[in-house]
Amino acid sequence: MMLKVDCRHFPGSRPCRFNKESGQTCPDCPHYQTKGKRILITKLDALGDVLRTTALLPGLKEKYPDSYIVWITKAGAADLFKNNPYVNELWIAETDALARLQTEEFDLVINPDADKWTAALATTAKAKIRLGMILDRNGDLCAANPEAVEWMEMGAFDHLKKANRKTYQQIIYELSCLTYRQQKPVLPLTDAERTWGQAFLHEQGRNISRKLIGLNLGGGGRWKNKRWTEAHISTFSQMVVDRPDLQLLLIGGPWERDLIARLHARLAGRALFSGPDRTLRELASLVAACNTLVTGDSLALHIATALGTRVIALFGPTSGAEIELYGNGKSLTASLECGCCYLPSCTNKPDCMELILPDLVLSTIAP
Repeated sequence: MMLKVDCRHFPGSRPCRFNKESGQTCPDCPHYQTKGKRILITKLDALGDVLRTTALLPGLKEKYPDSYIVWITKAGAADLFKNNPYVNELWIAETDALARLQTEEFDLVINPDADKWTAALATTAKAKIRLGMILDRNGDLCAANPEAVEWMEMGAFDHLKKANRKTYQQIIYELSCLTYRQQKPVLPLTDAERTWGQAFLHEQGRNISRKLIGLNLGGGGRWKNKRWTEAHISTFSQMVVDRPDLQLLLIGGPWERDLIARLHARLAGRALFSGPDRTLRELASLVAACNTLVTGDSLALHIATALGTRVIALFGPTSGAEIELYGNGKSLTASLECGCCYLPSCTNKPDCMELILPDLVLSTIAP
């Protein structure tokens, strides 16, 4: 047979790109390369967590330069991996992942997630070495290696989570037995995607002589009070549009339609708006166009850190210490003993997000 099926460039069901581009065939192909060490990463959701976990990829390639990396995630996160130079194959948890796990073998499996579905996938994989979280025969979660114990215990005990001062990226690097050097999440945007973002904003009235301040209104669905209060959002928005050197971009999705409508009425159309139906890649293109992004603990925050957009991050019920800003921004956290509670909702008045005041945020952006 003329095919070299073990080549990392062979997709199986179609010609490889070298055959398409120049008619190259396997017997004398100069691009032939075996797959090297096969590594599997299991990280299914949430979107922001999947994105920040991609920070592992540069470190893996540093340690295993010839590695072939497979990542299992949910279908909703697939767009995060477009144009990713490190991931050779993306398997979708809801479709092909389980069938392929029954057949293929790996040298190394890494699972940083304590979710049982994810841990079960990591345990099912035929692998020589497993790092992170797995399931035992009783279905109980356990650490596959000593370096994973710290992260597992942090998820189980609130006092350890509050006391932690390591970023998530440092933690997962240690869990994966890699050297952490502040490697960033990986989210490559194409020139066409960046051009789309600039063109979209131009149509909305972008004034390039002003610094563009993105205000992310969402915060995910799990912890409602990760979001800044509507009163503070309204006050801050008014303060920004009143500044001659700043321009405001309101970033929100379907859950923020009503809030956006109210803000538009109050601001008399003086702010730009992302629109509620942006795709994940379009959202990233708009975040990339901002000079500074103001956001709670959200997907948009991790997009900004991946793309190098300056971030002012507002933290209440989740851990600000855990978020790596790579020296490009500032975290603002209310000083409350009950902070970093990870409770889905709160009845305290004022709550932690109410104590982060608009004038403080604005002074952090533009004194």
